[in-house]
Amino acid sequence: MSDVNKTIQKWHASFSKGTDFDSWGQLVEAIDEYQILARQLQKEVQSPNSSYFTEDQKKTLGKFATCLELRSASLQCSQPTEDFRLEDLKTLEPIIKNILTYNKEFPFDVQPVPLRKILAPGEEENLELEEEEDAAAGAGSAETFPSQVSGTLLPRLPSEPSMTLLTLRIDKIGLKDAGQCIDPYMTISVKDVNGIDVNQVQDTPLATRKEDTYIHFSVDVEIQRHVEKLPKGAAIFFEFKHYKPKKRFTSTKCFAFMEMDEIKPGPIVIELYRKPTDYKRKKLQLMTKKPLYLHLHQTLHKDS
Repeated sequence: MSDVNKTIQKWHASFSKGTDFDSWGQLVEAIDEYQILARQLQKEVQSPNSSYFTEDQKKTLGKFATCLELRSASLQCSQPTEDFRLEDLKTLEPIIKNILTYNKEFPFDVQPVPLRKILAPGEEENLELEEEEDAAAGAGSAETFPSQVSGTLLPRLPSEPSMTLLTLRIDKIGLKDAGQCIDPYMTISVKDVNGIDVNQVQDTPLATRKEDTYIHFSVDVEIQRHVEKLPKGAAIFFEFKHYKPKKRFTSTKCFAFMEMDEIKPGPIVIELYRKPTDYKRKKLQLMTKKPLYLHLHQTLHKDS
């Protein structure tokens, strides 16, 4: 069997595994499988040295990856939506199985994902064993980032009688190589005990500046659910991400989280953990022994 056929067979097996998990209701496993396969397809599409596939076939693979992400996104909330159904995804199986001979129009009106892409869970430790080599500025220097789109932060929810809303101000994060991080931002999510999103994930704008061993954000994040309605055992996650130009992807460098008993007004400093992000909080590894943390400030709003 040729290398290209082995690759296609591997993709098909991964697709079948993901749809099986999906049909069994194992949503976390399905999401992981879909995202890993999407990333593999994107890498093939974006590789300048790939001679296995024609440009049309690459375009089809890119659209296939988009559909995987659409299905993954529809599962990533506490009430899975039907924006892109499992049945829809399963209709694509003949395409991934027969990509070398497939010559029909793609069945869904989607576009290939952008070139800069975040890695799927479980992939970063394989692709990033080395330290960041793309340093633009050394630690110890001060640098202001160019202004950029405002991220995906959401406004505060309407108040309700006797209900509490939480505003988290992300002040700064301490990193030994803060000066080397390009286009840094934070992704904030609230996960239940099974690692499933409780509400919509939000991204901050790019950090405002970096200085010495700190990257400053100075941004408010409105948690999109009343504190009293957060499920037991939930946690708020903060994933620090930055861009790697040589590899052309956005990577999670580390993460932190706050548990429900830590919600109280005032400043809080929380520890940083090594990637990949462990939403179930089962196998946590501290990022460093150095006293470097994520600095936050909490404000609670309650209507009496």
